[in-house]
Amino acid sequence: MGAAGRMELTVVILTKDEERHIVPCIESAVWADEVIVFDAFSTDGTVGLADAAGARVIQHPFQDFAQQRNAALDTLSSTWVFFVDADERATPELGQEIRQAIQNKEVNGWWVPRHNYIFGRLTLGAGYYPDYQMRLLRVGCARYERPASEIVVLEGTEGYLTHPLIHYNYESVAQFRAKQSAREVFEATTLHRQGVRVRPHTLVLEPLRHFYWRYVTLKGYRDGWHGLRLCLLLAYYVGYRNYVRLWQMRRAGQLAD
Repeated sequence: MGAAGRMELTVVILTKDEERHIVPCIESAVWADEVIVFDAFSTDGTVGLADAAGARVIQHPFQDFAQQRNAALDTLSSTWVFFVDADERATPELGQEIRQAIQNKEVNGWWVPRHNYIFGRLTLGAGYYPDYQMRLLRVGCARYERPASEIVVLEGTEGYLTHPLIHYNYESVAQFRAKQSAREVFEATTLHRQGVRVRPHTLVLEPLRHFYWRYVTLKGYRDGWHGLRLCLLLAYYVGYRNYVRLWQMRRAGQLAD
């Protein structure tokens, strides 16, 4: 607690049908003054499990990730907020570092590195480390923009934490494929807004360019066979499938010039 009994730090977890992850996620944030599960009307056992685990549950209809995070910010009475996704875990070491960081009166937002576990393996290449995320925010000094892959607009100075947040990313290749396929329309629309136009050579050069960037420039080779497989999958979905979907949507007249 801070001065006059005001809570210093709230951990906010956004959820939608996260009964598998929610309890260990809440338990990893016991060092916070309060844990809020900001739920998008889950239809599984998420809400009951969160309540039983001691979190305060607030339900709010989901529009997009930026809107959901901003809505959560608007509910807070604490000085600081730390956003954690349900498939992430905050270690005690990170919690201790955060408690120290929020005593700094000059910094309004902190970046935290992540350890990404992909297909069950800690992945340090291909751009997955340090994978900094701005998650620790002084309430009233930050808002989110962009519907997906949302970004923070911060007033004031930012800093960097050293202890990583643990992220249990794609558990299997099947889950990876499903999530990438679900994002195709959004990614194609984003490419269109950026002025990208698909030519025949695009469908050859973009996958090669993306593979080289992930595997060589971002050192995906550091992760051995796992890194090679991951970079090939990313090249296919990000460098090929998203551009194919852009071409298909333009031909169908689904994108305005």
